[in-house]
Amino acid sequence: MENVFSKLIVDWYYTHKRDLPWRNTKDPYLIWISEIILQQTRVEQGYDYYLRFVKRFPNVDTLASADEDEVLKYWQGLGYYSRARNLHAAAKQIVMQGTFPNNYEGVRALKGVGDYTAAAICSFAYDQPYAVVDGNVNRVLSRWLLIDDPIDSNPGKKKIQEAAQLLMDKQHAAMHNQAIMEFGALQCIPSSPDCNSCPLAGSCMANARGMVDTLPIKTHKTKVSNRYFHYLFVKAGDSTFIHKRTGNDIWKNLYELPLIETKEAVDEESFLALPELHSLFNNVEAPQFRLLQRNVKHVLSHRVIYADFYEVIVPSGTESLGDCKKIKIEDIHKFAVSRLINQFFSLIL
Repeated sequence: MENVFSKLIVDWYYTHKRDLPWRNTKDPYLIWISEIILQQTRVEQGYDYYLRFVKRFPNVDTLASADEDEVLKYWQGLGYYSRARNLHAAAKQIVMQGTFPNNYEGVRALKGVGDYTAAAICSFAYDQPYAVVDGNVNRVLSRWLLIDDPIDSNPGKKKIQEAAQLLMDKQHAAMHNQAIMEFGALQCIPSSPDCNSCPLAGSCMANARGMVDTLPIKTHKTKVSNRYFHYLFVKAGDSTFIHKRTGNDIWKNLYELPLIETKEAVDEESFLALPELHSLFNNVEAPQFRLLQRNVKHVLSHRVIYADFYEVIVPSGTESLGDCKKIKIEDIHKFAVSRLINQFFSLIL
């Protein structure tokens, strides 16, 4: 059964695979970069980011020696910025070690690398027999084997991992892993897959029982909270003010406009009366406020941001504003910002 399953999906892969640059290399560094970029990111979106990133950081030494601000700038728009910070930290780990690790334990010990990523790097770069289990593999195996344990439960994870390892062609681990992931991405898709053209249709238990659209099962729903941001685009002549986000929060180490967050939505009149706003501009002469955008909705995995954007005109000689950094407006593009801030800039600059 093992060889039949692997042969079917590998034969399918030879016919249907996409030509992607990270599939044409055995360099563990380039494979690692692609795997981190493709976490939580569709191939179509990640493709251009990968090309730009490896052009600027073609090897681990260039990445390790770069400033974090520059790494984040090249990551801008991909989201989940902890991936970029971990990537940068891991590059420094590798440089300290002297070479990219060539075994599962060494790769798994890199900052930001989990079980899946370690298995992917070791199989794709070194052809080592570690089965990869991502969302696509979860879907293929839960349907083919009719695994109805939730894939986000411990029993479900264990069954899928054991099945993936058992079904893998251990003599050709890289090819098998690429094939099953691509099969899930293009053939055994989440909704309404074309089972009539599927090479596994005759042996797929979910297909036989009419349960394809109900599998895989996932029980844990992410709790989503709302947050209310009020951004201040301060114009002091040809300059403005930005600050870097710190602490354990979203968009850590990215830059943004001066921000006041409230616990609930507030109208313009209520916002302009906030003590925090008056405190921020306490030493600024006659600031003039104007609402530019209201209630801009920005959806993240665990949060929904509702953002208002205000323009604030202050004297050109204003040199300080809280803990913000004064920069030329024309230099804004040099700083890594969130997609929300970048979209605002694209409208007004």
